[in-house]
Amino acid sequence: MDLHSITGLVLAGGQGTRMGGLDKGLQSYRGQPLALHALQRLRPQVGSLLLSANRHLDAYAAFGVPVWPDADNDFAGPLAGLLAGLSHCTTPYLASVPCDAPLFPTDLVARLAAAQSAADADIAMASAPDAHGVLRTQPVFCLLRTSLRRSLAQFLAVGGRKVGLWTALHHCVTVPFTETQDTQAFFNANTLAELHGLEP
Repeated sequence: MDLHSITGLVLAGGQGTRMGGLDKGLQSYRGQPLALHALQRLRPQVGSLLLSANRHLDAYAAFGVPVWPDADNDFAGPLAGLLAGLSHCTTPYLASVPCDAPLFPTDLVARLAAAQSAADADIAMASAPDAHGVLRTQPVFCLLRTSLRRSLAQFLAVGGRKVGLWTALHHCVTVPFTETQDTQAFFNANTLAELHGLEP
């Protein structure tokens, strides 16, 4: 799978409830907004980039990539952001990452793509050990066929919200990231304290 067949999507459309309503993607990490950091980390892994956001669209547009809000205004969660990405993706594959996990692997997309190709799967998603060493699926770190757009739109139209329930409808392969250096790779900062704790 050639990287130019993959569009990268950074999900920054949440309400930031656990950050007191702050726009999470615009919070500073290592001197720059989280979402910009994620875009820069994802850029060499894909052919083109998109960003999903629902607030402060002008601020996100300043990062230099197309910004797309959810089709509705009810903050329907990451699946709505994925649908926005799929609806504007012009490549056969879309790779997504959330804006609040700044340490995701620099070989994330390559490993997801290899596993997806080998299994001829619709979706490849990462899994990683939690704080107790238990392997947990990380469903928003995924690579999916753009042709799944209609399926996702239908799922959301009938009130579906949970990522796992939608991905279970399709042929998925899970890619374990179990190396020692990956222990914080998928940690998402839900509070300002957690975000500051990731700073070197």
